[in-house]
Amino acid sequence: MRSGRLFLLIAGLTAPTAGFAQAQSSAPPLTAAAPPQVFAQATTPDPQAAPAPVPQIYVGDFFADYFDRVEAAQASQPHWMTPLVTVTPRLEQEVRYDQYWESRGNGSTLDIFDAGKGLELIPTETNELLINPPAYQFKGTTAHPANGWLDDQFLVVKQRLFSGNEENGNYIVTAFLGVTAGSGNAAFTNKTWLVTPTIAAGKGWGDFDIQATIGVAIPFRNQSTLGTSIASNIAFQYHLGTYFWPEFEVNGTKWLNGNERGGKNQVLLTPGIILGRFVIYKRVKFIIGGGYQVAVSPKYVDTTEQTPAYNHAWILTTRVTF
Repeated sequence: MRSGRLFLLIAGLTAPTAGFAQAQSSAPPLTAAAPPQVFAQATTPDPQAAPAPVPQIYVGDFFADYFDRVEAAQASQPHWMTPLVTVTPRLEQEVRYDQYWESRGNGSTLDIFDAGKGLELIPTETNELLINPPAYQFKGTTAHPANGWLDDQFLVVKQRLFSGNEENGNYIVTAFLGVTAGSGNAAFTNKTWLVTPTIAAGKGWGDFDIQATIGVAIPFRNQSTLGTSIASNIAFQYHLGTYFWPEFEVNGTKWLNGNERGGKNQVLLTPGIILGRFVIYKRVKFIIGGGYQVAVSPKYVDTTEQTPAYNHAWILTTRVTF
């Protein structure tokens, strides 16, 4: 009797334990080592995995479609001719050489070779870089002849802001910045750096167009002597036939301050004509032009800083676009 009760008691005590063990066996097994495994996978690279791609910039890609960008830039702006004196708001790609023969009010002459022109490039669809070697001058006078290099306006950067070709408004607005180093020979240098921010714009109506600029030349030193000047240019141009571009320009400079030129206003008139674009080979074209520039203001006074800078001048321009 006692043995039967003992059997029932043992059976009753062990029944819940069996149920708990069954529940444990049916539940997912606990793996205490799982977190270390995950951590190890996150920090230890898989030698079999392919490496992540590294971004690469190929210089060759820039030049591969270079001329496509040039053509796109020029297609989205008017196709006027660059004037003789006024810097065009258009983006151009060319090699340019200009020559000036100036006659001054005191009887001396000044021949300027290259006139600060050079290489013009279009690296993007809205920018242009002008890399200009310094001009070389020869001053002819019986008293004090001199020759040498002018200060170097070695860099001009253009940023085209708005434009539309002849089918889309025939207009353009461009900002540019010029930097000039005081690197010329003693007889011709300003002995200081100059920065020239400029805004340029143009509008066309059929074969007629107007291009204009206004800029401020700011010297870093010698302010009392040189003064701050505002240069403004406007060119009226007509396209006649295929190759003829007659024009008339008004070129002015106003000196805001300075010991000798402060308050003076120099005005020159420039009639001229440009011929082109003559095809040499595919996209390579030739342009040539000339004009006569004459000072109309102010009345000449013989001082160290002559104003107007010269009485009259002949101008020649040659360009090869590409």
